[in-house]
This record gives sequence, C-alpha cells and structure tokens, in this order.
Amino acid sequence: MSSTKSLPKVLGLPDLVLFTVSAILLLDTLAASASIGASSLFWWLFLGCFFLFPIGLITSELGTAYPEEGGLYVWIRRGLGRHWAARAVWAYWVNTAIWLPSIFILFAGVFARLFDVDLTLSQQISIGIALAWLTALLDILGLQIGKWVPNIGALFKMIIFGVLIVAGWRYGQTHGFANPLSLEAFQPRWAEGLRYVPAIVYGMVGFELVCAASGEIKHPARDVPMSVIVSGVLVLAFYMLATAGILAAIPAGDINIVEGLIDTLALFFADIPGGDFIVMSLGIAALYTFFSNGATWAMGCNRATAEAAVEGELPSLFAIRHPRHGGPIGAAILMGLVCTIVLVLYGRIATSNSDLFWALFSFSAAIFMMPYVGLVIAFARLRFIDPAAPRPFKAPGGRLVACVLAAMCATTLLFAIALFIYVPGDGLQKETLAGIVIVILIGEVLIRAGMAERWFRKRARKA
Repeated sequence: MSSTKSLPKVLGLPDLVLFTVSAILLLDTLAASASIGASSLFWWLFLGCFFLFPIGLITSELGTAYPEEGGLYVWIRRGLGRHWAARAVWAYWVNTAIWLPSIFILFAGVFARLFDVDLTLSQQISIGIALAWLTALLDILGLQIGKWVPNIGALFKMIIFGVLIVAGWRYGQTHGFANPLSLEAFQPRWAEGLRYVPAIVYGMVGFELVCAASGEIKHPARDVPMSVIVSGVLVLAFYMLATAGILAAIPAGDINIVEGLIDTLALFFADIPGGDFIVMSLGIAALYTFFSNGATWAMGCNRATAEAAVEGELPSLFAIRHPRHGGPIGAAILMGLVCTIVLVLYGRIATSNSDLFWALFSFSAAIFMMPYVGLVIAFARLRFIDPAAPRPFKAPGGRLVACVLAAMCATTLLFAIALFIYVPGDGLQKETLAGIVIVILIGEVLIRAGMAERWFRKRARKA
C-alpha cells in the first residue's frame, strides 16, 4: 500500500476536462438514443436540465469540499458511513468490470464491420479478453502515463461527434432527412422512449470519476468545478447535435447499436472522393475511443476501490499499489480477471454481438446507478452534519435547495434502474434482476472479509 499523499500531482484543468469528456461521451449511448428517433432530442434536453445540471452541481461541491483520493467512496463514507461507502464502491467497481466486456464486444463488432472480416463470436470474445488485460496494464502504470489514453480518446470523440453533426446535416439537405426533425417529432413517445431513456441517463453520469484521483490533481478546488462546467456543456451539445446528425441519414428503426456508427459514416461519405479513406480513418479513431472509454473508467473505479481497501472496507488485495507510479495493481488485476470470466460466460449464452452487448450493458448499468443514489443522499446529508466544512464551490441555495437537487437526481436514477430491470414491452428482466442480487451478495461477503482483515490487523498490532 502507498500513501495517497505521496502520489504525483499530474492532472491539470485540460486533463480533467478531457478525462471527464472521455468518461461521459459514449458512442454506444449515442447509437442507443438515436434509435428512439427524434424524440430522443427532447429527452436529452429534459434530462440535461432535470439531472445533468443538478448532478454537476453536486459533484462540483463534493469534489472541492472533500478533495481526497477515492472520490465517491470518500464522500459517501463521510455522509452515510463506512459500510454504505463500501457497498457503493463495490457496485461502482463491479459494474465497470462487467461493463468493460460490453465495450470490448462493441470494439470487436465495429472492427469486423470496418475491415469487412467475418469474426466469430468466440474470436470477438478473444479480442475482448486481450483488451481487458491491456487496460489493466495501463492502469498499473499510473496516471502520469495512463492519462494520455483518455486525453487522446476525448479528442478523437469530439472529432467524430463533430463529423456526425456536420456531415449529417449536409446529408439531410442533399438527400432528404431519413427521419422527420419537426417540433411534432420531438414530442416524447413513451413506448419507445422508456426503453432507451435509461441509456440516456447512463450517458450523463461520470463527472465524479476523475475525483477518484483527487490525490493526483494539481489544484482540485479551482479546477474541478470548471472542468464540470466545460465538460457538461460539451457533452450535452455533442450528444444532442450528433443524435440529430445520425437521424438525418438513417431511419430510427434501422440503427444498429453495435455497427450503426460505421453504417452512418459510410452513408455520409459514399459520394465524396476519398470517402472510403475518411470512413476508415474515423472508424479506427472510434475503435480507439471504445478502448479509451474502458481505460478511463477502470482508472477511476480502481482508485476508489483501492482507497476503500486501504480503509479496511474491502480485502487488502484491492489496496495493492505500484510502489513508484501509484497504479492500483490489485484492483486492476482483479478487474481483468472478472472481465475475462464475464466474457467467457456470457459468450456461451449470447447468439450475436448485439445480444451480448445489450445483455452486458443493461445488467451493468443497473448496478452502476446504485452508487449515485448514495452519492446524492450523502451530498444532502453533509449539508446538515458537516456545515462548517470549507466549500470552495457551493451549489446555490441552502439546505432546502440541496435536498431538492438530491431528490431530482435520486428520482431519475431510481426510475432508470427500474426500467433496466423491467423493460416496457418486454417485461421483467429476470436475468438482470438475478445478476444484481448475486452481485450485491458477493459484495456483502467481500465487505465482511475486509472487516475481518481489519480486526485481525488491529489485534496483531496490539499483540
């Protein structure tokens, strides 16, 4: 274990913005939201006001009031106690370990489509396993090296989203819009919207991720709020405008969540000299962003989990860090193992890459949102139990406004979790529910193992 006080300060404001954009701006979320149709633009705008803005304020306040390594774990521990913090960080970590395989399957599907190769599901799973261990290696090397993965990925994402926006409108004006983009079309359609709205909510969380590495941020009090503002505006604008770009070219019902990006780019540049080269270049950049997505979340979640293990709330194996770079060796290797197991097990029951992607995504996303419920409750409670804490940035309003902000976010998150478990039109997702219960029970066992280790260490020191 290593003290977080000795960690190198390597993250400045540009790093925080790019890290956050890399974490939140997801191409797979873009395809899922576009498949709703033009009404998805309503949901982006509505949830941007009702959820994205409040969670941004909450994260900015907590990130500056408690700028400690561990981020979400530290905030929930202060607001709700050690055991709830441990449960939250376990869900945070295990979600990422389960979600990474879905991103790597997306990588393999786009790779096959881009290079026109016929990959079997087993071959795609092998690619996913290799990417999982490359992610673990980068995390172990520390943020001084690893930060460049999300930084470059964020730049590539913004380029791709910008292309989708400009080329989409050009295509629509030249060939006619594939979907009506009128005020009437923007009206929410509940039947389809409720199926994919949870994916939009999922695409709005992640502001807190970089705060898991607060011990490595140069000026957290100054830079965290600014990074939230800048990245929040960028994320919402890119999501809305790029969704419109995709809808300009492809009918909503024909959008493939896994391969839709390459299909869209091929349409946009089919009649342009050198179009194939442009599609290939952007496709390779997209492949990199899928990998950088996974690496970004692994870096944040493994650091939060390592901090919980240092506190004795999880087994000490999670707490092992690289002696020089500070990378969370234990948490990273364990995440690589879980990714491998999940890919192999789910690969046995999935019939296609799309089925595998959505099964992994919905299961992990439902788990993923649970810690955020704890985060917003802890935020409101800390206003009451720790009012004297210095808050370089403070969300406007007093305690009542803090409770309203927390209630808005908690309601949105709980609603999204419910819709992942019960999908309108498809009914109760028994596999998802069973998986959530099993993950929670495993977490309880690990938390008690951590508590037992802590007790034995105390006894050993006294002896």
